[in-house]
Amino acid sequence: MRIDVVTIFPEMFEAPLSLSLLGRAIDNGLLDVDVTNLRDFALDRHGTVDDAPFGGGPGMVMRCEPMFAAIESLRDRNSLERVILMSPRGRRLDQEIVSELAAQPDLVLVCPRYEGVDERVSRALCTDEISIGDYVLSGGELPALVVIDAISRMIPGIVGDWESVTTDSFYTGILGPPQYTRPAVFRDLEVPAVLREGNHAAIARWRRKEALRITRERRPDLLEFCSDDDRALLAEIEAESRGVASGINKENKT
Repeated sequence: MRIDVVTIFPEMFEAPLSLSLLGRAIDNGLLDVDVTNLRDFALDRHGTVDDAPFGGGPGMVMRCEPMFAAIESLRDRNSLERVILMSPRGRRLDQEIVSELAAQPDLVLVCPRYEGVDERVSRALCTDEISIGDYVLSGGELPALVVIDAISRMIPGIVGDWESVTTDSFYTGILGPPQYTRPAVFRDLEVPAVLREGNHAAIARWRRKEALRITRERRPDLLEFCSDDDRALLAEIEAESRGVASGINKENKT
């Protein structure tokens, strides 16, 4: 897969793209990420890519001419079928969108700065706008890195054990289960016995149930489309929750 990034701060991508899974994926040819410096397409020798907004107001707006030139320069190595503007007004990134983008042969990620880009860039060049959350950052570079990292995990061969991807939060629509490692006991805190007994069916059931329990507590909105098996586990969790609450109430009355 190929990802092109358009930014005025290419240096922000150097370390993240050279380390850990992303670095290995790029070195092994599983992922090709190329960063284009928007200032190379500026209209003057000073590298100016912004100007004051029409109609007045604070801040500066990224001009359309350098942006059009930068994106169109990628045409010989990118289909430009998915040109994504990182924007707080875009679709909020989730695992469904990540999976959709990971299935593409190539993408362009556009990183705005200042008050944003000239609207003509969004209308005429960009096919999507994506947000990574309901807050505002200084620019689109960090969101672009989030998108690249999330997509990379969906490309076969990048994560060594595919099961570690399929058990991630959101992959199956809910949050992930608790995880434990050695030692079995630390400061009187014990690893659940089921995880140490080697019964793989029991472990799988425990993990799914605990994942549902955490999702029920923290993101109940994700439980809308549960399977029949999940609903049965949720009924158990509800019964256990009522039992605990009943026990607490009895203690409070004594």
